[in-house]
Amino acid sequence: MKKTLKDKLSDKLVNAFLKNKIITALPKRFTKKLVDADKFRKLCESKIKEPIIGYKAGGTGIPLLKKLKEKEPFYASVYKRNFLKSGKRVKINKSTLGIELEVCYLIKKSFFTSKGSITNKNVTKFISHMAPCIEVVGYRQKRKGITSFGDLSSDFGGNVKFLIGQKKKYMKINIGNLKANISNKKGNQNVNGNTNAVYINPLNSLRFVLNKVKKDKVDLGKDFYVFTGSTVGVVPILGKGLYTGKIDKLGSVKAIIS
Repeated sequence: MKKTLKDKLSDKLVNAFLKNKIITALPKRFTKKLVDADKFRKLCESKIKEPIIGYKAGGTGIPLLKKLKEKEPFYASVYKRNFLKSGKRVKINKSTLGIELEVCYLIKKSFFTSKGSITNKNVTKFISHMAPCIEVVGYRQKRKGITSFGDLSSDFGGNVKFLIGQKKKYMKINIGNLKANISNKKGNQNVNGNTNAVYINPLNSLRFVLNKVKKDKVDLGKDFYVFTGSTVGVVPILGKGLYTGKIDKLGSVKAIIS
């Protein structure tokens, strides 16, 4: 049976993902609308036989949602190969967009057998641990900037790497209003943010992802991570070397950019 263009392009992007390559940008018809981009992402993900450790939310900043006229954020799978401990090295390229500082949650596997939708009232009962994390974001395509959420969603959610700080057992804190900061002394960068930049509250972002996972009838059969989106926006990487992220009450996380 002859392969469709969509199938051929997904093969190319999967190969780029597995071999750290950059390919020509995908045609707009597969990426302009988020609904089409999500279908393309799922097709690509179905071709990767590697462990998934969780899911990321993207586009959780309200100003960006409004600017791009998107109705909601997006989500994508995160693979074990792209999940590192704090302080590890990450190599960037011309298609890297920047670096982010996020709140991540470790979710109990009991979530997968739970009934009904996830609400503000019940979302926290599924949380086991929480931690600060850094995400390096970018494309595997010759593409710059963000014109639509589909650009990112179709390309494995724009995830390059996640680096996780020390996990803490979940406790109720004012997660919707914590100061955040990411800095790089070498590049003379110092960017302040707040957890309220994450869909007003990172728990809103968590709820969004968990309901999407339920809708897509995914079951990993194990505890998994949810990365909720950036507290500092997409920070351009101006200098290589050590980036340190800090979120009040959660702790710190580091990445060495090379």
